Amino acid sequence: MNERTVAVYRTATQKVSEFTVPYNERTTIIDALEYIRLQEEPDLMFRQSCHHGSCGTCGVAVNGEFVLACIKRLADIPEDQPVRIEPLPTMHQIGDLAFDPAEFFNEFPDDITYTRVSDVNTDAAVPEGMEHYERFENCIECGLCVTSCPVTEDWMGPAALASIHRMVEKSPHEADRWLDLAADARGVERCTKNFSCSRVCPTGVAPGKRITLLGAAIKKRAKARAAEGESDA
Repeated sequence: MNERTVAVYRTATQKVSEFTVPYNERTTIIDALEYIRLQEEPDLMFRQSCHHGSCGTCGVAVNGEFVLACIKRLADIPEDQPVRIEPLPTMHQIGDLAFDPAEFFNEFPDDITYTRVSDVNTDAAVPEGMEHYERFENCIECGLCVTSCPVTEDWMGPAALASIHRMVEKSPHEADRWLDLAADARGVERCTKNFSCSRVCPTGVAPGKRITLLGAAIKKRAKARAAEGESDA
């Protein structure tokens, strides 16, 4: 077992404190934080739940990179580099690395759905009474895309807009309703096409691509409506 110096942001001092942590090739950032809390700092605050990248609660900044602490391994960081763990900078901080996700969650439309038709085993037999198999959406609402985005004020954010695009895909008969929402002043037009949101997404949702597709759909609809208006005239 090797040892590594890990620096962690503490609210009380508003500085990072250094700790020596044992690690091997499988030790993750969340493992390191749990070791520190168990062995040295019982009041260290951070969010975690699943330990395998499916709940989205453990987002942190590691050397400035926005990651899920449960899947980022210490061994992935070159030994000649420091290990500095800090809270996600745009989230409402509760203490140390923990943040309140309420503001982030509030940007999602109230009536989006979190399941979709499964794209696996589409030819498999379906039990009686079922039309198809379903699965959860890929977005785990970790907030990494929002934190990485250069637009920080007066907009819905990449996660919410990506969810709106999924609703357009899943419910094309309600597309106008969702496109109206995306066309809001706090919607698609605020995107600067930085695409950092897609680069940090741990589940491949590609919010930047989805926002771009939403913008194209809004323009296509506007063009079609203009053409209809000219023909009526």
